[in-house]
Amino acid sequence: MKASQIAAQLYTVRDHLKTPSDIAASMRKVRAAGYHAVQISGMGPIDDSELARILDGEGLVCCATHEGADDILDEPHEVVAHLDRLNCTYTAYPYPAGIDFASPAAVEDLARRLNESGSVLREAGKVLAYHNHNIEFRHIGGRPALEIIYENTEPENLVSELDTYWVQAGGASPLDWCARMKDRAPLLHLKDFGVNEKNEGVMTEIGSGNIDWKKLVPVAEQSGCEWFIVEQDRNWINGDAFESLKVSYDYIKANLCG
Repeated sequence: MKASQIAAQLYTVRDHLKTPSDIAASMRKVRAAGYHAVQISGMGPIDDSELARILDGEGLVCCATHEGADDILDEPHEVVAHLDRLNCTYTAYPYPAGIDFASPAAVEDLARRLNESGSVLREAGKVLAYHNHNIEFRHIGGRPALEIIYENTEPENLVSELDTYWVQAGGASPLDWCARMKDRAPLLHLKDFGVNEKNEGVMTEIGSGNIDWKKLVPVAEQSGCEWFIVEQDRNWINGDAFESLKVSYDYIKANLCG
């Protein structure tokens, strides 16, 4: 991994992205923490041209976005236009809200629609990824739903944005899933898994949890990972999401970059 491949998922700092001035100040902090790229998510209203100008001014690349689930499934051409305005290639389907994961037919239908939207993006030079949580590791007919989603989509139409925390929270192995998604894994969410004083699984800074990053990162690279995207939804150091992003970046650069 190169330092230039480390990105910050902006959902981490969503509380500081309400207005254009908030966004500008936050991008300055993200760049000061060392990051070279960001994934757009959790952001308040801002014109794409202004956002692109802010990112460019801070020396940040938009490596990917998260778009609304309905936008991806129902308005893929609009998603393409949005990505064009941000000079971005990748987007990810964020969460299967409203999908009945007790129904094989519902999961297969979701896969069909993702494949169709991914085809539209591919024809426009864009790439659709799937971002998992733990719900996709619910078994359907003895197999995790995530397996069914990928089996029912074409690799050129849907790639993975594996989230390491949620893979582990779903009872699966992030290492195994990185290997399974070989040549279909350009994006990876780095999110560590710790245990708090209540014996609960919690998100924590990279290097302070139980995921074996020194084994996982080489496997992810072998599977074709282009962007290693740090995300921490909550449980920040002193309640400061920027501080947590900085600690994660420093650990990655010192221990995982070649």
